[in-house]
Amino acid sequence: MGELRPLADDLDHEARALAQALRELFVGLQVSVRRYAARRLRDAGTFSRYLSGTRIPPWDVVMDLFTDLAEHRGTAATPEAIELVRGLHRSAVQNSGSPRHAVELLEQQLADADRVARRSTAHGDVLGEALLDRRHRIADLEVRLSQLEAEWGAERARADALSAAAPDLDGLLRERDTLEAEVGRLSQELGEARRRRDEAEERCELLERQLETIEATQQAAGHHALVPPPESTPQTMPRVLIVDDQPDNLLAMTAVLSTLDQELVAVSSGREALKALLDHDDFAVIIMDVQMPGMDGYETAAHIKRRSRNRDVPIIFLTAMGTDAEHSARGYAAGAVDYIGKPFDPWVLRAKVAVFTGIFLERRLHTR
Repeated sequence: MGELRPLADDLDHEARALAQALRELFVGLQVSVRRYAARRLRDAGTFSRYLSGTRIPPWDVVMDLFTDLAEHRGTAATPEAIELVRGLHRSAVQNSGSPRHAVELLEQQLADADRVARRSTAHGDVLGEALLDRRHRIADLEVRLSQLEAEWGAERARADALSAAAPDLDGLLRERDTLEAEVGRLSQELGEARRRRDEAEERCELLERQLETIEATQQAAGHHALVPPPESTPQTMPRVLIVDDQPDNLLAMTAVLSTLDQELVAVSSGREALKALLDHDDFAVIIMDVQMPGMDGYETAAHIKRRSRNRDVPIIFLTAMGTDAEHSARGYAAGAVDYIGKPFDPWVLRAKVAVFTGIFLERRLHTR
C-alpha cells in the first residue's frame, strides 16, 4: 500500500478534479499511504480510495492533509488554496447521487447552521452584558443628575456656587445622552442577533429531520420511498408546486419526486405559479428556480409572501447561481426556508420535500 493507486477510469469531472488535488497535497508529505493512514489512525484501503477518486472523503480528512502538509513544510496553506479545494470537495459531493454523500452534504449544512446559532448566541450574550452595563451607567448618571437638580432647586441662592462646584453638569448630560443612544443601538443589535440565532436553530431542526429521513430510508430494506405513505385518500395527498422555465429541469425534478406520495404540480413561470396558488391553497412546499424570464424567483416569492393565504407555504430555491453566502442570504431574505444549488443531489431534494410535506400533514391533522 506504499504506492498511490492510479485514478479510476470512470470518474466524473468533479470527482477527478478533487482526487487530483488531494494527490498533490499527499505527495508533498513524502510518506507512504500505509504509514500516513497509521499516523492518522485510519484504514489504509479507505484512504487509498480517497486518493484514487473512487470515494469522496469527509472534509475533516482534507483539513488533516492541509494541517500535516503545513507541519511538514513549515508553512501554513493559504486561505485561497483551502477555499479552492473546499469548492472542489463541495462540487464532488453535490454531483454524487448516493445516500451516503447526501448525508455528508446535509451534515455539512447542519454544522454551518449550528455554527451560526452558536455564534449568534455568544454574540447575543456579549451584547446583553454590554446593554446591562450601559443601563446601569445611565441609572447612576440619573441619580447624580437628580441629586444636583435637587440641590439646585432647594438652594436657588447658591446657584452660582453650585454651578462653580459642579462645572461638569453639561458633560454629564452629554454622556447620558450618548449612553442612551448606545443603548438603542445595542438593543437593535441584540434583537438582530437573537433573530439570526432563532433562524439558525430552526434551520438546524429542519436539517436534522432531513438527515433522519435519509437514514430511515437507508435502513428500510427494499423500500424505495422516503416516507411511508400516509393513510389517506388520493384527494388528501399533499401538493408540491415545482416552478422552472426549463422543461428538462421540470422533467428531472418530477422524476426525482415521483416516488413520494404527493401530487406534483409543475409550471414554467412565476405568473403560472401565482395562478396555481390561486387555484389551490393546500400546497405543502414550493420548489422554485431563481433565474426565470419575466418574473424571477425572488420577485415571485415576494408576491407569494404578500398573500395572506399563501405566505406560510415554505419555498425551496433550486438554482444554478451557487449556494455561497451572498446568494443564499438573498434567498432567505426573500422568504425561502432553504436554498439548493444545481446540480442537486436527488436524495437531498427528496429528503427536504419529505420533511416539509410531513410537517404539512401534521398541521392538517391537528387542525381537524
